[in-house]
Parts: sequence; structure tokens; C-alpha cells
Amino acid sequence: MVFLDPPHNLLLVFASLCVAMIAGFTGLSLTQGLSRKSLLQRKVSVALAAIALGGGIWSMHFVAMLGMQLPIQFYYDAVITLASALVAILVVGLALLILHFRARTNLTLTLAGGIVGLGILAMHYIGMAGLELCRAVYTPLGLGIAGISSCLLSIAAFRVAYGNRSHRNILLGTLCFGFSVFAVHFVAVAGTDFIATATQTEVGPLIGNEVLAIGVVLTSFVLCSAFLLTGVTFLDGDRPAPLMLAAHAVPTEQSADAGADAQAPLLPKIPYEQDGGTRFLDLSSVVAIRAEGHYTHVYTDTGKFFCAWSITEAEKRLSQTPLLKSHRSYLINPAHVSRFERLKDNGVCHFDLPHLPKVPISRTRLKPVRDALGV
Repeated sequence: MVFLDPPHNLLLVFASLCVAMIAGFTGLSLTQGLSRKSLLQRKVSVALAAIALGGGIWSMHFVAMLGMQLPIQFYYDAVITLASALVAILVVGLALLILHFRARTNLTLTLAGGIVGLGILAMHYIGMAGLELCRAVYTPLGLGIAGISSCLLSIAAFRVAYGNRSHRNILLGTLCFGFSVFAVHFVAVAGTDFIATATQTEVGPLIGNEVLAIGVVLTSFVLCSAFLLTGVTFLDGDRPAPLMLAAHAVPTEQSADAGADAQAPLLPKIPYEQDGGTRFLDLSSVVAIRAEGHYTHVYTDTGKFFCAWSITEAEKRLSQTPLLKSHRSYLINPAHVSRFERLKDNGVCHFDLPHLPKVPISRTRLKPVRDALGV
């Protein structure tokens, strides 16, 4: 058995890193601000992001494989190669569904990162299984190092990118994601030996490096186009959103003469269910809103009320009001806070209510809450 020791084309190695970075930025940017979108828009954005991230993982792998210069002629099985791409897209899609349709906690961030790490591994080894006239030989040590590095790097990338959905974190998450995909491929290849074989076990038609190169170029072109489009949106995303009127006043003859002063927005009322009907609370009386599954509970000085809004919808509808998000499950009114307590990298707001003694403040929301309280 003669092992082949292939050199690599450094230009294609660098190109594979660029593809991974472009895919990471495009996918992570497409999912920014999804909480403010409708359910259909969120589903479409998650699907597009999965294609960008999963397709980028696949493209990076095969750009790097094109740069691997074996001293023999070899081919790829088209069916297995396509399967490796679909696996990458589906696994990334599963991770994004967890992140955007479940409460985002340390557990879900770790779970999503671990799933993507396993997806990168699956894509890599399925793609390698598609080699014809050449066989990859693995070692337990190589498999172990590749598996551990893939999961740990992917978890780090998602914790950075989703720990705080700011432009800075998305850029840092892009770097982590790009380097994780890039590193996993070459760590796995470093632990792999290649031998020439005389037999073929193809499942589908064979494709050579020339045809594969065309497919990779087309995929990379689509990724780059999406990158440019999302890049424009990304750079434009820091502009403040226009003020949205929460309720519309019916113009009167007096208000028509009042000019711009008549256009001041009215504070919205919050609906709640009671005695088989829907009633409304004045916003000034609301102390806090807490998520309760797909619904919320609204707390006031007089009691706790059931609201049909989700916490995401409440945050969206009340974005231009004094209510402030303090935690993924809470909106609070700073005017009703009786005491603030700092706890290392998070905090607690206390209220003088028997049914709502305190509300947690997450690490990412600590600064906005402190600014609103003036502490």
C-alpha cells in the first residue's frame, strides 16, 4: 500500500478561506433582526441563511480539494458530492431553526454550534467518500482531532455571533465561522492518507476536477452576489429606523390647523383577556411584561393580566415607548423600578409588587438598562 502525499496550491487554499468568510458573513447577516419580522419572513430568511452557510461549507471544502494536487487522475461521484452539499444545508438549517424559533440560551447556542460542527464533519467525510480511483484512509487520532476542533470552533462562532446581535459580533462571528470551516478541513486532511485504487464504486455519474471547478465557481458566484447585497444592507443598517406611530389619531379641524404638532404619536394600549372579552391597559400603568410560552403576562400595580401578544410582538409594537427589554423574557418600565442590583456581569431590577418582586437583567441588556436608570 503506497500512501500519496499531495501538495496544495496555496492560491486555491487562500481562495477556500475567502469562500468560507463570505459564506459566514452572508449567512449571519441574513438572520440579523429577525425578531422584528413576520413568521413567513423569518422562515424565508432562515432558509436563505442555511443555503448560504451550508453552501459555503461545501464550496470551501471543494475549493480546497481542487487545490489538492494528487499525482494521479481521480474523480468524484456526482450523487455523493450532491449529498454532501444537501447534508451541510439541512444541518445548518436545523441549527438556525433552534436559534431563531426557540429561546436563545447558553444551551441552545451550544447545541446549535455543536450541530453545525457535526454537520461540517459529515459534509467533509461524505464528500471524501465520493472520491473515485483514490481512497481516503483515516486514523482514529485524525478523526478525533477533527471532530473535537469542528464542534468547539463552531460553538465558539455561534456564541460570538449570537451572544449579542451587533455588527461587531457578526463580524467576529464571521471570522470564527470562516476559520472553523477552514481549520476543520485541513485538520481532517492532515489526519488522512490517500491511496490509489484500480476499482470504482460509483453510485452516480463521475465528475472530474474541470466539471467540479465549474460547479464551485458558480456556487461561489452566487455566494459573492449574496455577499454584496447583504453587505449593502449591513453597512446601511446603523441608520435609525423611522419613528412608527403606535396608534393613529383621527384628525380634527383644530388638529389640521396645528401643523406638525398634531402628528405626535399616541402611546398604545395593551390588550388583555378578561371575562371572555378583550380589554386594554394604559401603557403608563404597565410595570413589566413577561413571556409565558407563546403569550405574555402584563404586570401592573393592580395585578397580573393575560395578553395574547408574544414577547417578540410586544417588543416590536412597543419599541417606541418607555418599555425596555431587560431579558429575553421580559420588558420593563424603568419608571417603576424601586431598586437595582448589579450581579457580576448581569443584574436584577426590584419592584414593589407582591406578584412581581424582581426581574432579571441579562448580560447583553445590562448597559441599556443601567443607562435608562441613570446608574
